[in-house]
Amino acid sequence: MSELGLAIVEADPSPVLRPYVTRLTAYRERYAAPVTRAQAAMPATVLILGFGAAMEVAGERLTSFAGGLADRFTVTRTAEPTEGVEVYLTPFGARRLYGVPMRHLANLTLPVDDLLGPWARTVVARLAETPSWPDRLALTDRLLTERILAGPEPDPRVRWAWARLLRAGGELGVSSLADSLGWSHRHLVSRFHDQVGLTPKAAARVIRFGRAAHRLRAGATIAQVAAECGFYDQAHMNREFRALGDTTPGQIYPRPRPAPGAH
Repeated sequence: MSELGLAIVEADPSPVLRPYVTRLTAYRERYAAPVTRAQAAMPATVLILGFGAAMEVAGERLTSFAGGLADRFTVTRTAEPTEGVEVYLTPFGARRLYGVPMRHLANLTLPVDDLLGPWARTVVARLAETPSWPDRLALTDRLLTERILAGPEPDPRVRWAWARLLRAGGELGVSSLADSLGWSHRHLVSRFHDQVGLTPKAAARVIRFGRAAHRLRAGATIAQVAAECGFYDQAHMNREFRALGDTTPGQIYPRPRPAPGAH
């Protein structure tokens, strides 16, 4: 019987896969009591190729599942032992893998069979039969590469706009992006909906939240982060953290450790 807790092994995706996959993780979870988490919104989508017991995701019991980008947090609950491979996809990796407009998947989590059909069942079965975690990750990399590269090519102009938003930490106006592309505001929103799943404004909120959370974990003060990341004030920052992460900046900001012997 495996030890309690979460065990993981990570691997970088192969070079050809890196524009579409940012992280591959083999995992196993087993707890003495159910564990409930709020999964924060992030500028990526998650594909779980799982086996073992199902877990609760937004109230649904799922073993292998996937979805699109979200502009809200998602509650998960793990009550029984489970394991598998977790894949972090860029919006364009998800668009190529699933072959559907990403607006249809925004803020949704679905059984992976609904999106990938028999291919997903075959992959999960092969992973379950592979005992070595590094071998599981290598197999996932190889099968994803074949499937993603066979999917529709992403729009290079939307990829450029997405990269600009990421580099700016979400602090870039939609009008500026549209003007740079020579597009109307409406056309930019339409193309973003198809390729990314969220509007540029909603995507910018998620990116800004992720940047702010990262800065807090690095030790920047709440006031510094609010100013650096473009929040109107700390109240605005608090509202965004609650909506996107079910947390507050104060729960993330590192607190001083008590001195030895202090109560």
